Amino acid sequence: MSTRNTFVRTEREDCIAADAADSLSHFRERFILPEGVIYLDGNSLGPRPVGALERVQDVVRAEWGEGLIRSWNTAGWFDLPGRLGDKLAQLIGGRRGETIVTDTTSLNLFKALASAIRLQQVDHPEKRVIVTERDNFPSDVYIAEGITDFLNSVAEESGIRYEVRLIDDTLPLNEALDESTAVIALSHVNYRSGAMWDMAAVTAQAHNLGALAVWDLAHAAGAVNVDLNGADADYAVGCTYKYLNGGPGSPAFIWVNDLHQDRFWQPLAGWWSHAKPFDMADAYTPAKNINRFLCGTQPITALAMVETGLDIMLDADADVLRAKSLALTDLFISLVEQRCGGHPLELITPRDHATRGSHVSFRHPEGYAVMSALIARGVIGDYREPEVLRFGITPLYLGHADVWDAVEILRDILDTRAWDAEEFKQRNAVT
Repeated sequence: MSTRNTFVRTEREDCIAADAADSLSHFRERFILPEGVIYLDGNSLGPRPVGALERVQDVVRAEWGEGLIRSWNTAGWFDLPGRLGDKLAQLIGGRRGETIVTDTTSLNLFKALASAIRLQQVDHPEKRVIVTERDNFPSDVYIAEGITDFLNSVAEESGIRYEVRLIDDTLPLNEALDESTAVIALSHVNYRSGAMWDMAAVTAQAHNLGALAVWDLAHAAGAVNVDLNGADADYAVGCTYKYLNGGPGSPAFIWVNDLHQDRFWQPLAGWWSHAKPFDMADAYTPAKNINRFLCGTQPITALAMVETGLDIMLDADADVLRAKSLALTDLFISLVEQRCGGHPLELITPRDHATRGSHVSFRHPEGYAVMSALIARGVIGDYREPEVLRFGITPLYLGHADVWDAVEILRDILDTRAWDAEEFKQRNAVT
């Protein structure tokens, strides 16, 4: 795969022509997007798919309103997390029965780490280090710290200590991994920079030292090609409200390799993860499948919206989607550098296709004010500390002309220092 920015358009007419030839352009009609808005924040919250509102109304009006409690069976509510998991698995290289849609990404990460550590306590009890990134999404680090703190408090008198080891510029992954590593927990695509790990190579590196690999796919699923089984990964988690367009706060997912599912159950054992939940037994027996990674009663209305987004994703060719993502991100980077080159913008997203996700991030000393000015002009991206302008490039509903127009508005804001006026308004707003 090319590692250079090869898709460069210098005129808007060229972008319009590229959109006319785009085989994915019709997918834009399957999303509800306001007029006058260029939406570059689908990497944080995807837009509403056509049919999502109607699906929720059907759940509320018919399945709940008429079916009442019977709908757990007649409408398939009880099986919905697993059925959605099998659909989602097709987007991440999972096999049938390895994925379930449930809970939040953070809760699922806790389950995955707890399960992985329990495996290591039996197979390699001397391994007590979780390796993750200092620049990981904060919750991922917090969950790792929380589980080690809990383990250490339980084993306080034994002298056994678990540790979180953070990789960064001063401690790269190669140096952080050693014989003490129990688990690596990495985000496939970094939430701030868009940098992407080579999942297969890193997983193999971990396995060579006897460690297990847990991957956070929050900024990868639906955006880049993921092959969990091809990479021989152990666990993966992720959300459905970004590139999968499941709705605000929609349930997350957890994927567990078949090899690990029946060895231990995760510690948040609830009645939905029981082998026979309706026996109401007074002792816990875990389900002999991915259901053991469930916990309690599921949010059916939210799950129903997830399915609407997944069905759209499954209609798109993943390779074509990835190719368009790379073309649009190449275009965005090239246009910013050509048209905004006189301004203090620093690209922090990799140029290399093999190490880039589907969002582009630039640093600017007044990043917050610049993004505020962009949003006021209808270009909705987002801001991340420190000083980072983050632009999500989602190929299902964005085109080349959208990229051109967004960069042109950015250029105008920077050239006229409109961000300075916007910053003044933000800081002096009456609330």
